[in-house]
Amino acid sequence: MTDFSAYIGRSRSETERLDARLVRWLAAIFERPELLNARGGEALPAGWHWTLFAPVAAMSGLGRDGHPQRGDFLPPTTQPRRMWAGSRLHWHASFRAESLVTRTTTIKSCEEKAGRSGAMVFVTLEHRLESDGRLVLEEEQDLVYRGDAGPDEVAALARLAQRAQSEAISPEKAGAFNRAVSADPVMLFRYSAATFNGHRIHYDRDYAREVEGYPGLVVHGPIIASLLLGFIEREVAPGGSIKHFAFRAKRPTFDIAAFALHADRPDAAGELAAWSTNNVGEVAVEAKARIV
Repeated sequence: MTDFSAYIGRSRSETERLDARLVRWLAAIFERPELLNARGGEALPAGWHWTLFAPVAAMSGLGRDGHPQRGDFLPPTTQPRRMWAGSRLHWHASFRAESLVTRTTTIKSCEEKAGRSGAMVFVTLEHRLESDGRLVLEEEQDLVYRGDAGPDEVAALARLAQRAQSEAISPEKAGAFNRAVSADPVMLFRYSAATFNGHRIHYDRDYAREVEGYPGLVVHGPIIASLLLGFIEREVAPGGSIKHFAFRAKRPTFDIAAFALHADRPDAAGELAAWSTNNVGEVAVEAKARIV
C-alpha cells in the first residue's frame, strides 16, 4: 500500500466572489425564480457555496476523466475513478450574493485500503470558509478514488438500468415528505458548467458507458445534496435555518429515470433524517440535518 502520510496537514487558501452570474445560474438550475435577479447582500440557500473553488487546470493538465491530474495539492493517487462520498457541514451564517469568500483547505487524512474491487484511496479534506472577516461554514469532505469497474459491477449496473426502464418503481424507504426529481442531460451539463466541473461522467454519455461502465450519465453528488437541502428549507421546515447537515453517498443515481427525495419530520430538537432513492427506489444518499 502507498504511504500518503506526507500529504496530511497540507493546506492552501483561495478567495472567490459569489457573483450574481453564478447565483442566477444556480437559481435557474434549481428552479428558484425569486433568486434569478438576486442583489448583493441577499442570503443564499444552503449548499450554493459548492459553485466556488473548482480546481482550474489547462486542457493539457487534465486526466482521462476530465479532472485535473493529481499530485499538486491532492496526493498522486493512481486509481482512475473519483467519487465525492459525503460531507459534514456546520453553518455559522448564510452566504450572501456578491460577497468575497475565502476557503482554507487542509488535508485531514489520506489512506489507501484494500477493497473488493482493488485498492482504494480515502481522502478527507477540512474546509473553513470565511466572508467579511467572519467564519461562515466549516465542512469536512470525503473523497474516494477507485479502480475501473469490473465485469460484476458493470453487469449489476446493466440490470439496474433494465429495472429502471421496465418496472413500476416504489422506494424501499419513504419519508413523511417526498418529491420526485428528473435530472436530464441539460440539468447535469448546466451544473457542470456552473461549477466548472469537467468530470465526464456527468455530460459525456459515451465515456460514462464505455469507459466507466455506467448505464447513463451520473447525477452529481452535490446536486442531490443541494436538492435535499432545498427540499428541507422550502418544504420540510419552511422558515427554519439549517445549521448542521451531513450526507453520505451509498449508490450512484443516473439520468435514465426519475429518482426521489425523502425526509422525516423534524423532532423536538429540530433534527431530521433525509435521503434520496435512486432510479430503482434504493436509498442512494443518506443525510441528517438540524434546523433552528
